[in-house]
Amino acid sequence: MSVLVITGTGTEVGKTVVTAAVAAAALSAGRSVAVLKAAQTGVGPGEPGDADEVVRLAGAVTAAELARYPDPLAPATAARRAGRAPVHPHDVAERAAKLATEHDLVLVEGAGGLLVRFDPAGGTLADAAGLLAAPVLVVASAGLGTLNVTELTARELRGRGLGLAGLVIGSWPAEPDLASRCNLLDLPDVTGAPLLGAVPAGSAALSPAAFRAAAPHWLAPRLDGTWDAEAFRVREAP
Repeated sequence: MSVLVITGTGTEVGKTVVTAAVAAAALSAGRSVAVLKAAQTGVGPGEPGDADEVVRLAGAVTAAELARYPDPLAPATAARRAGRAPVHPHDVAERAAKLATEHDLVLVEGAGGLLVRFDPAGGTLADAAGLLAAPVLVVASAGLGTLNVTELTARELRGRGLGLAGLVIGSWPAEPDLASRCNLLDLPDVTGAPLLGAVPAGSAALSPAAFRAAAPHWLAPRLDGTWDAEAFRVREAP
């Protein structure tokens, strides 16, 4: 795949850290990587955004950002409040396609969940993925409540005819509770998608060198890593 769209089941599920891990693993495999943040919200001028965080953690990644709005809101709402032009799905697709001509892998990171609105017409990251005909990687939380929102996201993707590349748990706790451990078995079952990784909680606090060295061990071979889903389940599941 030359373009991979990365979405979450909501906010604060570890989407940016997973994007950085995927970028770091791809770089370690010798691939050139670009990350495109479709719409950055909640960050002021001159402040580092999510794409900058990917570069900090992963290394030599080309970072691009289509639009930035100061309020920490859905992009369409944040654009309206700021009096600025919104981002449209075709803007995302065009920029990603251009980056794909210059890089082996382009990671398109959304804002929040799959159906968060970019513009007043209701354009979403799902629409951009459709224009790109790109697979979508879903970042999910580990614990109680994740099954419903992850299954809904998977159903929406399939209902639109979009490819679901797999799931990554964005923040795997050091001491997982019963729900988290059970979800290792249940998430693939309810979504029909493979579990492609689990990023340890707190990974963003690692030094960049430590993060880059560890990232391939958190991700499955399909994402240029060495993580073994079955071995992880045997070790962690109840």
